[in-house]
Amino acid sequence: MSSAAAATRRSNELITQSSSPFVSPGKRTLVLSLLLVVFTLVLYNQANHFSFINYDDNHYISDNPPVRAGISWSTLRWAFTTFYYANWHPLTWISHAVDCQLYRLNPAGHHFTSILLHAVNVVLLFLLLAYSTGRTGPSLLVAALFAVHPLNVESVVWIAERKNVLSTMFFLLTLGAYGWHALQPGWKRYSAVACLLVCGLASKPMLVTVPFVLLLLDYWPLGRIAGWSTPSDILAIKRLPFGQLFLEKLPLLLLAAASSVITVLAQQASGAIGTKPFSPGARLENGIYSYARYLWKTIWPTKLTLFYPYPGHSLSLWKVGAAALLLILITCVVLRLSSRRYLLTGWLWFLGTLVPVIGVIQVGGQAMADRYAYIPTIGIFVMIAWAAADWAEERKFGVALRLVSAICVLVALSLVTYRQIGYWRDNFSVWTHASDVTQHNFVAEDNMGVTLAQLNRADEAYPFFVRAAQDEPNDPVARLNIGTYLDHHGHTAEAISQYELTLRLGAEPKLLAVTYANLGSAYTELGDDAKAQADFEQAVRLNPYLAGSWQGLGLLLEKQGKLEEAIRCFVRSVQLQPSGEGYLQLAQVLAKANHPAEAQAAYEQAIRIAPELGMQ
Repeated sequence: MSSAAAATRRSNELITQSSSPFVSPGKRTLVLSLLLVVFTLVLYNQANHFSFINYDDNHYISDNPPVRAGISWSTLRWAFTTFYYANWHPLTWISHAVDCQLYRLNPAGHHFTSILLHAVNVVLLFLLLAYSTGRTGPSLLVAALFAVHPLNVESVVWIAERKNVLSTMFFLLTLGAYGWHALQPGWKRYSAVACLLVCGLASKPMLVTVPFVLLLLDYWPLGRIAGWSTPSDILAIKRLPFGQLFLEKLPLLLLAAASSVITVLAQQASGAIGTKPFSPGARLENGIYSYARYLWKTIWPTKLTLFYPYPGHSLSLWKVGAAALLLILITCVVLRLSSRRYLLTGWLWFLGTLVPVIGVIQVGGQAMADRYAYIPTIGIFVMIAWAAADWAEERKFGVALRLVSAICVLVALSLVTYRQIGYWRDNFSVWTHASDVTQHNFVAEDNMGVTLAQLNRADEAYPFFVRAAQDEPNDPVARLNIGTYLDHHGHTAEAISQYELTLRLGAEPKLLAVTYANLGSAYTELGDDAKAQADFEQAVRLNPYLAGSWQGLGLLLEKQGKLEEAIRCFVRSVQLQPSGEGYLQLAQVLAKANHPAEAQAAYEQAIRIAPELGMQ
């Protein structure tokens, strides 16, 4: 063959290769990333047609005036300074405000943003693993498992959990920046790591474990720890003693510590810490058992729900012992197989990233939560994918068999996930499913009752509130709802008794504010104006966004002849919740205070909102 013919053949081969997206590593990575995005968006598409739910979505968005207002300087200032709803996560508030700016209160847009963030996280995870290990197959499997696993549905479909998908994006970007820093350490690259971590902590404080996760990555896959880990054969990274690498993480540890202090202050201010009287022993037992439950639900994801009631002291010791034994056995196996370094990194990733939410410091009344597993299960996925790949290679299984096996697993998980997504369609679906898969779920009973009450089906709602109080006698929400029902049915004295019990049980400030507002209305009806005014004032102190309390306070002040103070209360009421009745009351008190022009303007606004008022 002539040299010209050989050159022509090589040229043709190069052209053929360049036309295949799976020959060039860069093109292959791009195609696989796009496939991951498309599959994720298609799987979760049904959620774009779902509504808000009455569990935190209202507090985070629909009943949150600063967020509803969209992006403004006042919203930004509020986001960075508030401890509202027991959290300091300004970037999460800003994210919701951006959605309100773009979509108002159309839940489709809010859902789409969360789904898109999940898709971004899937791709980031794939790219991080692929570039740091050089193994496309296992990296793709980990990302695909993360994309379709049913445990992640709660984090993606629950709009109020935006903080989870948003913080995870910054978490993965932090890991990527750290890998970039490891290639060529310097203060500029380290600053990028720190800034991304700050963004993650400002989205959700669960990322306080990041410095320890980075040490795990130093062990595998980066291989930075001299004497402890095998050097990376993919990345040219300088190896350093463990002590030096630990010192490198100290500034990040300080950031995590500062975030932890802010979080504790926020949760103490809102009464979120220790809302249930669980002893340290009960919390430790539940934590051990929850580790095993998270592991089991990762392998066999059934009976997933929004709220898992806390077992308290009813948790059997044999379950705790079995869970502890399982964790010890897995740890021993991982240590025994020390040559497979991904096992130790994956296992410690799972155990470590769950520490902030495992319940040693109890926040809320849940035993565990699917959303808490969003980042931790990545460690389990890494263990499974890399172990399966090594096992298949050792037995020389063909690519086709490996591919078919992986597809079968992913299809099975996708079917379960699709069904799980459907349970989040609306309040009825969410809480009916919660009651079906758990026992004595007082939160599900409470919220099903609220759902019915919002549909003016109060008589159907009342039995749910009663059952909630029976399941959890110390549940302030059930007592408040029972009181509201009794109040609306003319049993004012009995309602006041329930409201006062709610106050004695204690709750987060927003619930207490509603309770004081209801007490104010009840005492107004009984003619006890002094108690009514004190309760309305306490209500607006705890939650200044309660329009009804400002209105009730304004009526009492008007009755006392304090017209200017009454005007300020009515103005605040209509600012928060414009209504024909509110503007009419404002017009009347303005007229009494000899402000005819302002009174006329308020009256005209009342007629615009409620034309029927002009015929009275």
